[in-house]
Amino acid sequence: MATRTFGHATITLPELDEPGLYLSNVDSLDSSRGTVQDFAYGDADLRSLDLADTQLVTGRITGIHAKRTEFESVNLHGVEITGSDLGSARWTESKLTRVHVRDCKLMGATLSGLVLDDVLFEGCKVDFATFVKVRVTGPVAFIGCVLTEATFTDCDLSDAVFTDCTLRLTEFDTGRYRNTDLRENDLSAIRGVANLAKVRIDPGQQSDLAEALVDELDITIGDD
Repeated sequence: MATRTFGHATITLPELDEPGLYLSNVDSLDSSRGTVQDFAYGDADLRSLDLADTQLVTGRITGIHAKRTEFESVNLHGVEITGSDLGSARWTESKLTRVHVRDCKLMGATLSGLVLDDVLFEGCKVDFATFVKVRVTGPVAFIGCVLTEATFTDCDLSDAVFTDCTLRLTEFDTGRYRNTDLRENDLSAIRGVANLAKVRIDPGQQSDLAEALVDELDITIGDD
């Protein structure tokens, strides 16, 4: 079983190279049965990638470039998505289990009502994205991701790990952040500091949070 550990989170990844597993190349992720399994899909330039009420089980998505992506009730299990640009993706009401998203762009994406369990976002650009009511139910990590001006609203990110991420003007709105691991990040320009009760940081990051709070409250510091 392939696993990777970040902080206190050990994530189980898709095992797509195990002996006896054969992934069939497919031209589309649509299926009349509602399930696509043991698949490889990639190297396509698309105007739009729209899916609804679909299960993607054990497969690779590689090199997809879509101007617009709309996933509604699209559940993933044992899937790897790499080197893809999903445009201004809108992904709603779905569950992701044992999913690895690597070197992908989801800039300006809206991710709403997702349930994440054993999910790794690695080296992804997620600038200006909006996360709404995203719930972490198992190990989840954002590693080396750019989340400039992303917003988390009404999310439960308890026990999630953020490492070596760009969090400039990233806003942590109301939600649950118990034991969210924010170590090894520059926190000096985040927003929503007051909502980050019970997160985990390094001692040296206390000054980062103080700087972020001063900026957020527009406090003037001076002797006069």
